[in-house]
Amino acid sequence: MSRVVTILGSTGSIGKSTLDVISRHTEQYEVRALTANSDVDTMALQCQQWRPRYAVMCDESAAQRLHDVLRQQGSDTQVLSGVQGLCQVASLDDVDTVVAGIVGAAGLLPSLSAAKAGKRILLANKEALVMSGQLFMDAVAKHHAELLPVDSEHNAIFQCLPSVSDRAINKSGINKILLTASGGPFRTFTKEQLAMVTPKQAINHPNWDMGPKISVDSATMMNKGLEVIEAHWLFAVAVDDIEVIVHPQSVIHSMVSYADGSVLAQLGNPDMRTPIAHALAFPDRIFSGVEPLDIFEVAKLEFEKPDFQRFPCLSLCYEAIRMGGAASIVLNAANEIAVAAFLDNKIAYTDISVLIEQTLENVAIDQDVSTIEHILVVDHQARDIVNQYIARKQ
Repeated sequence: MSRVVTILGSTGSIGKSTLDVISRHTEQYEVRALTANSDVDTMALQCQQWRPRYAVMCDESAAQRLHDVLRQQGSDTQVLSGVQGLCQVASLDDVDTVVAGIVGAAGLLPSLSAAKAGKRILLANKEALVMSGQLFMDAVAKHHAELLPVDSEHNAIFQCLPSVSDRAINKSGINKILLTASGGPFRTFTKEQLAMVTPKQAINHPNWDMGPKISVDSATMMNKGLEVIEAHWLFAVAVDDIEVIVHPQSVIHSMVSYADGSVLAQLGNPDMRTPIAHALAFPDRIFSGVEPLDIFEVAKLEFEKPDFQRFPCLSLCYEAIRMGGAASIVLNAANEIAVAAFLDNKIAYTDISVLIEQTLENVAIDQDVSTIEHILVVDHQARDIVNQYIARKQ
């Protein structure tokens, strides 16, 4: 029997990689719904190939354009729009698998809808856990959803754990989670060089093919910090038991250190199709399209400690977990706005961490974040404040 899939963010790198894997196993997977923000051209091509029952565009004007294009093509795909449309296709009765590949806070509500509908969720949207960790994990447990990590690092950790039924590491003889990081394109840059970084340089990742926002996050190591927060919630692990290790080759995707002295690692070529295929077929294995790792070609593996002085965003993420409350929500919101401003040449690369720190200092961290409504209020507060800071810089 085939699995029926909704892909949230089908025009992004995760969505395209998911469709590439599915294209190799069309007898096992049926695409029911695709969603995107505003990329009408790519979505129209995807609808033409996959013939989903639903296509959702977050942008309403883009939804209307897509509707017109599909009708001209003779397609009967139903076009929906906005957050309501995203949540609808994430919780369809006949869908059993939801790929959560929307970047940023925009992915929170549809991912949460999938959890409340008891779906198998392939989570690539780390912000869902960064913003609403306890709320999200409670929803997964209450509604008997199945949460499978797609981020390469968390998928690697998941593969190295001894039990798929109990992820709490304090019950599994585990000492520490070792979260690997490539170090990004500026791993060897001095502080002076970092001050001169351009958006074009920042989106040119040495190992991974990602969208602009995630590429900048990788460059600042904010992406790794968000992954620390994600691991904290996914695996019920204390922040002090998560260690970031810079590994430039991106061959070891993460490791788990055990009490008996063993360290288990998951290796592979840096290609998101591997963790996607693992999560799609779990507990089975399917061909992903990725070439097997040639260990002789790799030749050597290097490891370094992260430099928290040159990459303060990583330090801010650890601090946010320790602060608790609304800190992670504020951190994420401030980073999203700051990165967008950097990509738009409104601020310098080194301003990103400064703006995040200023925002953390000026939004009340002890606010109630027990409901999605409260979480979104804090998110808006943080965005307003960081936008004010950016406006003063103009």
